[in-house]
Amino acid sequence: MNRPTGGIAIRASSIRAGYGSNEVLHSVTFEVSPGEIFAIVGPNGSGKSTLLKALLGSMRLRGGTVELLGDPLGSYDRRALARTVASVAQENTVAFRFTVLEIVLMGRAPHLGAFHFESGQDLRIAYDALGCFDLLEFANRYLEELSGGERKRVFLARALAQSPKIVMLDEPTAFLDLKHVAGIFDRFRSLARERGLAIIATLHDLNVAATYADRVMLLKQGAVVGIGAPAEVLTEENLRRVYETEVYVGRNPISGGLVVLPAGNTARGPATRI
Repeated sequence: MNRPTGGIAIRASSIRAGYGSNEVLHSVTFEVSPGEIFAIVGPNGSGKSTLLKALLGSMRLRGGTVELLGDPLGSYDRRALARTVASVAQENTVAFRFTVLEIVLMGRAPHLGAFHFESGQDLRIAYDALGCFDLLEFANRYLEELSGGERKRVFLARALAQSPKIVMLDEPTAFLDLKHVAGIFDRFRSLARERGLAIIATLHDLNVAATYADRVMLLKQGAVVGIGAPAEVLTEENLRRVYETEVYVGRNPISGGLVVLPAGNTARGPATRI
């Protein structure tokens, strides 16, 4: 994949952050362009979710800076930030009983004035977001009636309804079956290209990252091991060092896409070693 051009959506420079006496992120630096899907990968405890919190301003930095669309993160008030950045956490809950449509319409809140109700345009945007994630048939169902994967798609639709310029996703493939993993990332890839969305996603699944990301950042214990195209970063040497286990990296003989497998599984698949 070719990296899109057209300015910088988000720039992180020498970020340091942590909890109490434990510093989790160590001078993390990267940037993401509009129209780009940027995957953050690494083992449990590598700092992926902490990094998203730092980028969203929900935790104080110990050092470094974050810029959104060229402006310091601290210059955004809450409403302006919500109009610029949408996020979906690993776990999402709502305190009261809402229908799927009502939850997706919550994404329009940053665009409404005080005491203003949703307009016809807001409804159209919400229904468009529902359609993007195959949720139209669930519009009038209550959230608690849906499966875990369906709920995940509802919160992805709510994020899209915000009409953001940057989307941050923490493990967006959790609870999703293969069909919806492919469908959601195909949709995000189209949205990135068509609307210039910058999409940042933390992922455990290295094969999803290899298939759909324009670039990948590999973390180990809060430090950057590599940033670049999937084939440049997801090498056997890098993955063996970061995950501390033997891995196999090859090519799918049908699609040509990158394949990452535990080394013990290499004899079971048709992937061609690279």
